Amino acid sequence: MGNIVEIDHLTKIFDDGGKKVKALDDINLEIKEGSFTSIIGGSGCGKSTMLRIIGGLETEYDGEVITNGEKVSGPSRKTGFIFQDHRLLPWLTVKENIRFSLPKEEKKNDEIIKEHLSLVGLSDFENAYPKQLSGGMAQRVAIARALANKPKILLLDEPFGALDAITKVTLQEELLKIWQKESITMIIVTHDIDEAVYLGQKVVVMTPRPGRIKKIYDVNAGTMRVRTGEPFTAARDKIYREFFKEAELPFTYNI
Repeated sequence: MGNIVEIDHLTKIFDDGGKKVKALDDINLEIKEGSFTSIIGGSGCGKSTMLRIIGGLETEYDGEVITNGEKVSGPSRKTGFIFQDHRLLPWLTVKENIRFSLPKEEKKNDEIIKEHLSLVGLSDFENAYPKQLSGGMAQRVAIARALANKPKILLLDEPFGALDAITKVTLQEELLKIWQKESITMIIVTHDIDEAVYLGQKVVVMTPRPGRIKKIYDVNAGTMRVRTGEPFTAARDKIYREFFKEAELPFTYNI
């Protein structure tokens, strides 16, 4: 498959009260259609800014960003976005939250909603309100809402960062199943090295501000992912060493 995302010499500078702050510096990246890519780096390295640019939520930058063969000029239904906060509308039911994101003229909206609630395991909660859901359930609704538009690319900005460890692991598993079933290109931004290695076929490691791509790792975990074993451990340790080296700290741990 060809590239679905092409980033060429991307630089982003913010104006912070008259002071110029460079968030991203000369980013070059290609992402293949149907792949799963993790982007990892410390706070303030610009990884979320890069995701927002790919998704068309930030349009002022230098360089070129192309998705689906077209230059990004704004948000598109071809690109879905999931944030750390589920951002459900509290006065709408689960079903109506998903409907809100769909084209009003679509005759098959009810069918689409049922299909995607089933996909995330929430068929019995279509009439519930967000306040009646756990954090993990609310994030499942956010995933269903993003997928209902049949995007070519799904962007995930720390989607599990606010969840407890068990719920986080469960949703990681669900996300992989959806990726394998739907063949959507997924790009996740995370602080969690284990999450980045477990989910991503490639892990893009970014430097502190200004954000640059330091290294890109291929993770040979195969289609069936496991959190143990040589491929996972080797990839995780390489990335940990990269971060400890950056911080000039010894890389040691006891088991």
